Amino acid sequence: MTIKAIMVDVDGVLIVHPDQRGWSANLERDVGIAASTLQTDFFAPHWDDIIHGRASLRERLGPALQKMNPDVTCDELIDYWFSHDAHLNYALLAELASFRGSGAKVHLATVQEHERADYLWEELGLRSQFDGLHYAAALGCSKPDASFYRAIERRTGFKPQELFFIDDKIANVESARACGWNAALWTGKASLRSLLPAEP
Repeated sequence: MTIKAIMVDVDGVLIVHPDQRGWSANLERDVGIAASTLQTDFFAPHWDDIIHGRASLRERLGPALQKMNPDVTCDELIDYWFSHDAHLNYALLAELASFRGSGAKVHLATVQEHERADYLWEELGLRSQFDGLHYAAALGCSKPDASFYRAIERRTGFKPQELFFIDDKIANVESARACGWNAALWTGKASLRSLLPAEP
């Protein structure tokens, strides 16, 4: 069956940080909070609730910042985080634009909370380059749970076999395949076209 829509992961696929340590590589120098402290005091205890839409980013980040560094505001940390985690893969965007121009739909399928999802869609301008955005906090579930993929099917109306998904995590790819999707592991070493399933 012809692929009608390409589902694209964000972090590690569409956004790839030039520093392997990621957006927080220089956080302590620039903001005054060690990346390890942010992980221990914020991400570890709070991220699961935030990413699944059970809590907002700011309601959990604010109190955590009071413990980590009360001189840093939510706005300051969020602005730093989002702006330093926004290195778009323009080569992939160009390939996706080509497929979109030929009639295929192109969607984002990503594990994000509400604020960064909005930043990606509006501030980075991905709204103009994609036909849809499906993210964990809005769906209430995340990859690699099958419920994530099924929710996207319901939202879009596409059949599993009409979808092609790329992700940099093999567990997510395998889960998509188990749901009947066409899927490939993205390493950045091959073109999108070379990963697409052959037409029958």
